[in-house]
Amino acid sequence: MWLITSSVVLGWGLGANDAANVFGAAVSSQVLRWGTAAVLTAAFVTIGAVAQGAGGVHTVGSVVEQTSVQAVISMFAAGLSVLVLTTLKLPVSTSQAVIGGLVSVGLITGADVNGQVLVKVVTCWVGTPIGAAVFAVIFYYLLAMVFARFEMTLFTYDTLVRRGLVVLGIYAAYSLGANNVGNVSGVLYQAESFDLSVTLACLIGGAFIAFGVLTYSKNVMRTVGRGLVPLDGFCALVVMLSSAATIHVYAMVGVPVSSSQAVVGAVIGIAFVKGLALLNRGMVVRVLFGWIATPLVAGAIAAAIYGLRAISPML
Repeated sequence: MWLITSSVVLGWGLGANDAANVFGAAVSSQVLRWGTAAVLTAAFVTIGAVAQGAGGVHTVGSVVEQTSVQAVISMFAAGLSVLVLTTLKLPVSTSQAVIGGLVSVGLITGADVNGQVLVKVVTCWVGTPIGAAVFAVIFYYLLAMVFARFEMTLFTYDTLVRRGLVVLGIYAAYSLGANNVGNVSGVLYQAESFDLSVTLACLIGGAFIAFGVLTYSKNVMRTVGRGLVPLDGFCALVVMLSSAATIHVYAMVGVPVSSSQAVVGAVIGIAFVKGLALLNRGMVVRVLFGWIATPLVAGAIAAAIYGLRAISPML
């Protein structure tokens, strides 16, 4: 029961926060109403989770073998670390929080941590913003060539951009579900107290994420969407496409990564192309600090909880 509760909380937080990376630009620019955006996000997150989420579920579930109690501690620590770092207004990766909690408890209990899987995961973390930046450069020039082939009025251009934000938002929602459902269901699938098929685990995880989108993404989608990046409509399209493609690639690889870090990487790619100071050094430093701090904080919280449980039978 506690393991399911931890997964619900983690999935809810992931959906509530990461929805801004899906339709934030469309909602803040009034292309879509929040309700429509939330329903589309919830639907395609779930579809993506079921269709292509199995790889991430297997990866997270295979990082370290744990008992149900240890899994609860890991998941609870991940959720708490996300809450703490979000409160401090630091960029947070749910993927890194989950892995940080799992590895910490695994090392404390002497469990066999799968080093090969862990190296694969960390390598993909590093590759997320880099890959998104590269995609942004490529897609910027490709889309610019496509747009240049047609003589469009300002109205036609605006209509195309607005519709593109909706289409790419759907793709981003699908990619988010396919990639991040492993964070929510990976431990649930691996736990010996459950006998879930990978498809059912993906469906449950997708539903938890969708729940967060539908119940608590309104303010985040509006405010984060406005403050995400100071880009015009065309560059917003490039960022959405680049970040969605990046997390989709890692979904196919089977490694959950941070959609927020993919967005930041895509913006860096746009800044490189346009030669504009779209990102200040302070923001970059905060992103890097959050990248490093998230697994460490989750690991520390997991260790603290495990230690308290060891000395207090009531926990």
